[in-house]
Amino acid sequence: MDRIKRLSYEVLDEHKQKFGEDFADNKKILDQIAIIRSKGLKNEIAGYITKFIKKEIRDEKIKQSQIESSKVENYTLQEKISDDDSNEEQVIEIVSEPKSTATEE
Repeated sequence: MDRIKRLSYEVLDEHKQKFGEDFADNKKILDQIAIIRSKGLKNEIAGYITKFIKKEIRDEKIKQSQIESSKVENYTLQEKISDDDSNEEQVIEIVSEPKSTATEE
């Protein structure tokens, strides 16, 4: 595993709730919880953490929208089924009427 990923996961395991979607804020938080002397390494870790958090949030939003669309689809399907049931009842009523007009002539 890449060094940046490994270090990022180590930090995220213990302090994930502190990080957000903003790189600058994540860099400040990283300064508070870890000692990283190399500016470049700190930036790479903060960048990876930011990317990771954004991806998690995006995936969660996609999952929620899929759940919502599934609920709407199921509701629409139930409405269609109930409409089909009422149409069948109407058809049955129409078919069951006696043909008295043809016998009267």
